Amino acid sequence: MTDPSFWDTRAEAYAAKPVEDPAAFERKQAVTREHLAPDHVVLDVGCGTGSLALLLAPHAREVHGLDVSGEMVRIARSKAEAAGVGNVTFHQGLFDGSFEALVPGSLDMVCAYSLLHLVPDRADALARAFALLKPGGTFVSSTVCLGSSWVPYRPLLTVMRWAGQAPYVAILTTETLVEELAAAGFEDVRVVDVGAKPIVGFIVARRPSGAS
Repeated sequence: MTDPSFWDTRAEAYAAKPVEDPAAFERKQAVTREHLAPDHVVLDVGCGTGSLALLLAPHAREVHGLDVSGEMVRIARSKAEAAGVGNVTFHQGLFDGSFEALVPGSLDMVCAYSLLHLVPDRADALARAFALLKPGGTFVSSTVCLGSSWVPYRPLLTVMRWAGQAPYVAILTTETLVEELAAAGFEDVRVVDVGAKPIVGFIVARRPSGAS
C-alpha cells in the first residue's frame, strides 16, 4: 500500500475491471448507508478510483477519498467531474501523520474497503481512524483475510512480490481484525455477513460515545 508506483501502473486496468461480486458489494453499501446521515462527513481510505466514495456522496454532506496512487486519484477526480459530484474531494497520500487534510474528531465515518490487508502497520492505521472519528463515529472495513483459507497464500505471495506482481499482503483472519479493533478502542465490533467469499471479512465498529 505504501508503494505508489505499483498501483499507478495498474490504475487504468483497475478502473476498467468490473466488480467481482456485485451482490456482496451492494450489500456492503447498504450496511454502510445504514450508519450515514445527510450531515455526515466521511473518509474513504484506500479509495482507489473513487467508486465507493462517489456512491456514498448522495448520502452524506461531505466525502473525502484518500489513496497513495496519484493515478488512482486522477481517475477518481475525473469520474467525479464527469458525474457532476461536488461534495467529494480526493487526496493523494499515505494514511499516517502526514495526512493533515482532516483534523482529529472531525469525521462521522471512516471506510476502509480492501485496505487493511495491504497495510504493514494496521495498529497505526486503526489508531489514526479512531482519532479522526467523532465520539460515536463508525468504522467500516472490508478486508481480505487469507488466514481463513487452507490455500498456502504466504509462499505464493512471496514469489509474486519477488516478481513484482503483488504488493505487500498480510495473512490474517477475521478474528484477528476483531481483536485489533477492540485493542484500538473500538466497541460494538460486529462481523456482518454480506454474502461475500469466506476470505472477505466485513466489519462494522464504533468509537465509543464517551471517547475523547
